[in-house]
Amino acid sequence: MKIALGPLLYCWPRDAVFGFYDGIARSAADLVYLGEVVCSRRRELRPADWLRIGERLAAAGKEVVLSTLALIESEADLRALRRVIGNGRFRVEANEWGAVRLLEGRMPFVAGPHLNVYNPATLSLLAGLGAARWVAPVDLTRDALAGMQEAKPDTVETEVFAFGRIPLAFSARCFTARYNNVPKDNCGIACRDYPQGLELATREKRPFLILNGIQTQSAASYNLLGEAAALRAMRVNVLRVSPGPQHTAEVLSVFRRWADGEFSSAKAADLAEAAAPGLYCNGFWRGRAGMDLAASAA
Repeated sequence: MKIALGPLLYCWPRDAVFGFYDGIARSAADLVYLGEVVCSRRRELRPADWLRIGERLAAAGKEVVLSTLALIESEADLRALRRVIGNGRFRVEANEWGAVRLLEGRMPFVAGPHLNVYNPATLSLLAGLGAARWVAPVDLTRDALAGMQEAKPDTVETEVFAFGRIPLAFSARCFTARYNNVPKDNCGIACRDYPQGLELATREKRPFLILNGIQTQSAASYNLLGEAAALRAMRVNVLRVSPGPQHTAEVLSVFRRWADGEFSSAKAADLAEAAAPGLYCNGFWRGRAGMDLAASAA
């Protein structure tokens, strides 16, 4: 089973991004997704910068995939999308259906989690358009995934979001700009000041959501390592870790050591949470409220 590092979902300074991926080049990740998924106004890195990072990672033996925006809002966004698709070097992850249309027949691509693929018919359609791998939606239950695995085309690999804050939704409104009382179109890249997003709590002061520009995330981090043995039995090919400002390399190492058989999935889940302390959840996997945390079936 391969271990993937998903695209960076936060807005960090340019030098911090380069430093982060210098560390990832030495990490246990087999695949690394690069690029801006959340907001086209985040211009800390140019397309050439992402390609430069990709070359460094490829030289370190990583499979590199360029991720596209999940929400296309303008002609400028379309031009940027076409540049990513025409990069001529790396595979592309399509996170909205316009990207799928542009990739059709051009190259094998990854069908990202934001395409919301919930049934075998849609997955078969994507396979016919050129998808070589699909990333299951973050709220897909274990039973639904098992059914998808039984019916999916043999030519398509399966990737599952297995660790990190859950990307729940996107909106045309920028919540970070609103919080700072500035217009979205002239925000000054306000989200750069929040490298882990803005925490939103309930009236009972319980952490609930993370506001990350136009994206909403869970406050708790998803951890499916306790279910990793079941995922392997389902013939899942790739487990995805979402980047964070701290402890990402340590978490990737735990995933790798589990995949290499050093310890059980239950122990691996505990080690990952010890490496990156915080709130955790796995409710979606069980068909429950996403913020719930249930003991592993294993």
